[in-house]
Amino acid sequence: MNDGSTRNSAPDDGAPDAPGAVHRDAPWLMRTYSGHSTARASNELYRANLAKGQTGLSIAFDLPTQTGYDPDDPKARGEVGKVGVPVAHLGHMRTLLDQIPAAKMNTSMTINAPAAWLLALYVANAEEQGAPTNALRGTTQNDIVKEYLSRGTYIFPPEASRRLIVDMVAWCAKNAPKWNPMNVCSYHLQEAGATPVQELAYALATAIGVLDAVRDSGQVEPDEFAQVFGSISFFVNAGIRFVEEICKLRAFTELWDRIGLERYGVTDAKARRFRYGVQVNSLGLTEAQPENNVQRIVLEMLAVTMSKRARARSVQLPAWNEALGLPRPWDQQWSLRMQQVLAFETDLLEYEDIFDGSAVIEAKTNELRDSAWTELNEVLDKGGAFEAVEYLKGRLVHSMSDRTRRIESGEQIVVGVNKFTEFTDSPLGGEGNILIVDPAVEQETIADVQQWRAGRNNEAVAHALFALRAAAESSENIMIPSIELARAGGTTGEWAAELRSVFGEYRGPTGVGAAAGGRSHELSAVAEYVRTIPGGPPKFLVAKPGLDGHSNGAEQIAVAARDAGMEVIYSGIRLTPEQIAASARDEDPDVIGLSILSGSHLALVPDVQRALADLGVDIPIVLGGIIPEQDRERLIAMGITRVYTPKDYELSRIMRDIADIAVTHRS
Repeated sequence: MNDGSTRNSAPDDGAPDAPGAVHRDAPWLMRTYSGHSTARASNELYRANLAKGQTGLSIAFDLPTQTGYDPDDPKARGEVGKVGVPVAHLGHMRTLLDQIPAAKMNTSMTINAPAAWLLALYVANAEEQGAPTNALRGTTQNDIVKEYLSRGTYIFPPEASRRLIVDMVAWCAKNAPKWNPMNVCSYHLQEAGATPVQELAYALATAIGVLDAVRDSGQVEPDEFAQVFGSISFFVNAGIRFVEEICKLRAFTELWDRIGLERYGVTDAKARRFRYGVQVNSLGLTEAQPENNVQRIVLEMLAVTMSKRARARSVQLPAWNEALGLPRPWDQQWSLRMQQVLAFETDLLEYEDIFDGSAVIEAKTNELRDSAWTELNEVLDKGGAFEAVEYLKGRLVHSMSDRTRRIESGEQIVVGVNKFTEFTDSPLGGEGNILIVDPAVEQETIADVQQWRAGRNNEAVAHALFALRAAAESSENIMIPSIELARAGGTTGEWAAELRSVFGEYRGPTGVGAAAGGRSHELSAVAEYVRTIPGGPPKFLVAKPGLDGHSNGAEQIAVAARDAGMEVIYSGIRLTPEQIAASARDEDPDVIGLSILSGSHLALVPDVQRALADLGVDIPIVLGGIIPEQDRERLIAMGITRVYTPKDYELSRIMRDIADIAVTHRS
């Protein structure tokens, strides 16, 4: 994610060029998005990556941390340390950043609903290191709208969530002015199917929703607002459509400058700069022939670095094998070296913008810019991004449905998936080509957090929690009591539980209804078959157990099943095994479809099976998600009827499978 600290026009060391030397711009910050297992293991990984030339940290937190649960909460089962590092208290933050000086490091934290809490832990740890808050540099992602639309790690309703973001922006403006309190994430919009126009418009609408609220909160003086505007950064996706992505980023630059000047009266051109970080497109990485992902990553990196006027301030690249599972340190090193070769071996940084004056680039940029401005104003007419979440979700699910239809029909070529599928076995494949988190990590972390609670001053924690609740119920800035709670030894789950009791929890829209009906041609043969099934159309329960909120796949399965004539029950994300079993008992479906992308399938699938058995429900289960090949046989042995992974892109075939399973179950 972007921190906004690097000046593209400065020499590497800030000194004048030597006589006769070629001027080179400073390279972007180079990151790898990482964290897993424990704070200690992640710290070792961070220090190793920094030693290899990485210039900023990008912390991935596990799902319990992202959704506000402690490791020993029943909802955290199977998820601890899987997709990131668990951080439940100040001791974890100390360990995570051991020997990494807060005053010197530029740290990006991918955290949203509990962003105020993780920043509080970061500040408390920095204080222990002797680093003043005004020296801290980095970013908290903190874009909750895209969580409602894509990633699913939201906790609170939109209004309360926006209030927390506003409090962070206001606190940082006065106490940590070098920190970017919000990173508006168009990245995840593209992952959810957004077109370039939608990506531009919806991200800008989110930024406007926050900035308007900051302006109206009374916490920031008018003469401070330009600094606040300049502190808002973006996190952008770079897809494989190389030219279009370059133009999208040039359009972003122009639109953000216009919004700053016209809507907010920011006259300082430097404060109006569009400052963004990027991770190139993970949606386009393939499980089939994953070695092809290397060239995809390189091409997408070029799209965000070649145009100087719209160059990323920080870049983090996925690893070639992320469609298979958690990358190893070597895989992350490979991605870091891609950046270093581009920055230090090529002549890219020796020139002004090489696209200025290109008629093709200018025409496409203008087209995207003008279309996005129209779309942005349509969103604002609906009240803004926070108020129009359901509308935006429906639009994105529909766009993703169009994308999957194009791939299935062959209209959109994906090399190695729907064309050029013949291949020679890769020497990069085989067992051990991804990192597997030791299942014992979860119990070790549970023991750790319980020991932490036993050893702290619980009276001080209770006092801090009382102050946190009082702030939430009033208009007091939430950061102040959050930092006090961090110092006192409070935990992630305690912080979130206190705010849940005040703000409540939120169930986001699924968007499935708005997208149904768009794939009838591709699924017509399945629909004809479904109409012949004795007893009527199959009933299909689609469910996402655990804390994984990435719902794009589940939503597309639900849309396709409806378009194939089935009756679909889909209640959204983050369901407990008991909730899934109760729904199966009450709805009596013919087939249950589970979607798990967090790597927790070996823990969650048996939990769902036990919950079904406890209620006397015997229904065939199919599973979809990021499932390593070596786990497939184990899942089939557990009684799973089918296992689907991203390489199974033909939704019509999957729908026919489900219909056949339903017929067998009824017979």
